[in-house]
Parts: sequence; structure tokens; C-alpha cells
Amino acid sequence: MRKLFLALLVALWAPQAAAAGAVPALVDADWLAANLDKPDLVVLDLRNQLGKQSRTDYLAGHVPGAIYSDYLRAGWRTQVDGVVGQLPPVADLEALIGGLGIGNDDHVVLVSGGKSALDMGSATRVFFTFKVLGHDRVSILDGGYKAYAADPARPVETGAVTRPAKSFTAAFRPELLADRGEVAAAIEGDAALIDVRPDAQYRGEAKHPMARQAGTLPGAASLPQGKLTEYGGTLVSATTAAALLKMAGVEPEQETIAFCNTGHWASLGWFVSRELLGNESAKLYDGSMVDWTADPARPVEVKAN
Repeated sequence: MRKLFLALLVALWAPQAAAAGAVPALVDADWLAANLDKPDLVVLDLRNQLGKQSRTDYLAGHVPGAIYSDYLRAGWRTQVDGVVGQLPPVADLEALIGGLGIGNDDHVVLVSGGKSALDMGSATRVFFTFKVLGHDRVSILDGGYKAYAADPARPVETGAVTRPAKSFTAAFRPELLADRGEVAAAIEGDAALIDVRPDAQYRGEAKHPMARQAGTLPGAASLPQGKLTEYGGTLVSATTAAALLKMAGVEPEQETIAFCNTGHWASLGWFVSRELLGNESAKLYDGSMVDWTADPARPVEVKAN
């Protein structure tokens, strides 16, 4: 049923997208296998330790033509003001992307391991990075490599693939990011703060090692990352995503700021709001709770009390 839904979605989307040069945020394994010969398609394999995988797994088998970049080690995130996992300087990201052989005209399809929501966050976070840099021709392989390899009829390649370096120039979009000031305003205002961490962290019964205080942002709704995927790395449908938000007390069209500990899980919540539900006001708080709790004067709510 889900594959039929995706097929119908792509069929309805295709005529307008072709005219506008747009690409779908999500593609399935059948779509990817059928489009591997497109000259502007670049498959970027991001498998890493979050899915208990590495470059070794990529070398043993990957989507034909896919290049590799370890999400955790290649430079997609960095430490800023003592907070880990943040967006690196734009120039560094331009060099990283261009060095992989990706240019501004390429359609990039991101492939995670497809093992879990945590693992899928590798793809949604890099998707978010491309979007922040102004690159809209980016998609995620729904279900990751696990979904692609599930059908033995789909072609698989071994060994390393490299591409000649290209020039990649960003057009930075700060409007996709929420800073501390916007978060503070949301606490007092109408924007919905969405905590994408596991329930124990939302309630204040557990915390990230680098967070100075357990708890959540005052008034935040809970949308645990584990509810946003099924079968490992397959994202929930738009209908399910809207229902989950409503259960959390958030309207799908409401201005939202997704957060977690350092902006990894938050990218799942942001992707669901902005890409699955079309909420263009959705933002991501990059520093999240590690940044927020760095100042003990900032308010934190502990639900467990």
C-alpha cells in the first residue's frame, strides 16, 4: 500500500516537477534503480556508526555509482562554542560538497543505512544541510540502503567510486535555522517547540552527556524520533505525521521549531514538518538542548516532577 502511495505521489508530482526542475524530497528504491543512468544524478552513501556500518560496508556493496562520505567523520558537523554537532562554516561545507564531485546542478540522493530512526537522521540532517545551503535538488532514499538491497534484482556495485571535484557555491538560508532568541520568543509566543528526543529525555529522566540540565524547553511538545520511522528507516506517511503532530498538540501548518540535543534527531522532525507536510515555516534549532542549557539562567521544564 505504501509503495502504491509513493508511486501515485511521484506520478502526480512528475509533470510539474519536470517543468520546474524540482525533485521529490523522498524517493523509493524502485525510483532510484530506474533513474541511475541520469547524468545529473549523484547518489551519496552516508552509512556510518549510527547504523553500525562504515566505509567497509559501502565497499562491500552499494548503489551503482554511489560515492561515499561518512556522516560522522567527513565534516558535515562541527563544534561551535563548545556545542558539538553544529553546522560548519559555509566555506567548509562548500569545499566538502564540491570535493565529493557535487555541483549546483546535480540532483543528490542521500542514502543512509536504513537501520533505525537514529540512522535515518544521518540522511535528514545532510538533507537539511543542503537545503540551508540553498541546494533544492536533493532527495532521501526512503528506507535507506536496507530498502534498496531488499530486492536482489536491483543492481549492486562493490569497491570505491570517486568523482572529479566540482565547484559548489552556497546561497545560505538563515530562515531555516532558529537561534536562541527565536527559541526564547517561542516559549512566550505561539510558535510550537517540538522535542524530537526519546520520551525519557523529554521528561527529564535522562539527558545528553553534554547537556548541563535534564528536561525540555518550557511548553515543548513531544514527537519522539522513534515514532517518525517504521521498519527501520522508512519514514511515516504524511497522514501519520500529521496525526502524530496533532496528538502532540501541534497543528501541521503551525510555525514550528524542532530541537533535540545537538540537531541530529531534530532534523527528522524538521523534515516531517517541512517536506512531508509542506510547512515552510518549520525551523531547526541547531544547538538544541546542549546549547540551551549551557546558560543555567535559561528556563528548563522537567516533566518528571
